[in-house]
Amino acid sequence: MKIILRTKFFIKISILLLGCLFLVDSELKSQSIDKSELNSISQKAEQIERVRALIIHQNGETLTEKSFNGRDLNHPFNIKSASKSIIGLLTGIAIENGFIPSIEEPIKTYFPEYFEDNPDSIKESITIRNLLTMQTGLRSTSSGNYGAWVISDNWVEYALDQDFVSQIDGRMVYSTGTSHLLSVIISKASGMSTKAFAEKYLFGPMNIRVGGWDKDPQGNYMGGNNIALKPADLLKIGQLMLDNGRYDDEQLISKDWVSDSFGTYTYSNYNPYGYGYQWWNQTIGGYKTFFAWGSGGQYIFIIPELETVVVITSSTATTDRSRSYKTPVFELVQFDIIPFLEARIN
Repeated sequence: MKIILRTKFFIKISILLLGCLFLVDSELKSQSIDKSELNSISQKAEQIERVRALIIHQNGETLTEKSFNGRDLNHPFNIKSASKSIIGLLTGIAIENGFIPSIEEPIKTYFPEYFEDNPDSIKESITIRNLLTMQTGLRSTSSGNYGAWVISDNWVEYALDQDFVSQIDGRMVYSTGTSHLLSVIISKASGMSTKAFAEKYLFGPMNIRVGGWDKDPQGNYMGGNNIALKPADLLKIGQLMLDNGRYDDEQLISKDWVSDSFGTYTYSNYNPYGYGYQWWNQTIGGYKTFFAWGSGGQYIFIIPELETVVVITSSTATTDRSRSYKTPVFELVQFDIIPFLEARIN
């Protein structure tokens, strides 16, 4: 009887050991496959002439973190107009902390001197929400108009001086000057510089250090362009959005603001992307994807269904107006990164 019991015991132990060995072997094979596919993705990213860094993060795990062309991942990158998405978050934080009454607050509240000298009841009715969604109707200060705007003596006045090219709440008029007005409003409403505000309410809690941030002639931090951050810090911003405004068990911005930021209120005239509160969105590879986007190829892609954040930074050298750099980046995400991430979940 004892011999039979011992035999059954050893059989059970053997089965358990074989099961463990099988699981370990399967895990090793899976890791080997992941590594091979990630190497392939990295090689394809490196072949895109402009790309300088790639981070893929899924389910709380950084799967790959690569730099190309001699770039240092610990060096801040100019994220160009991806800065607008950060300004959008700071606007939400200013509202949630009571510095700005609501998104329906008219801009006249913050630029009384300008409107005293330049009364215009229609312009005065432009709201914070119109700034967030690029629906002010004012002529753009981006693209071909950008140079004249940045060499002007007063960026705020120049942006507000623009004529209407559309009605308020109408079509999207993408304009860096519009985002700059948000930065100045944050500063005026809070009584601190936009950078100090960001460090207190967003960057500080997330241990993010700004590498550089341009100012206008009056000393206001630029809204909508030229913030320098490390790729790992862009990942933190993406993860914050993926986690509905929560970071390290602290709710830095409300779930509702994240949801509203990812809404679609208008569409670009130049691409198929939807626009929320300074954040873009598009369905890529069958998945709704939200992203910050800066000229030359600076991206934070957020794919909630795949629990994923992808960061791509690129050379900021002058680009052609057709934005041809977008095509290989979006193809990399759609045809290489997304299928790899799908396979890991399934």
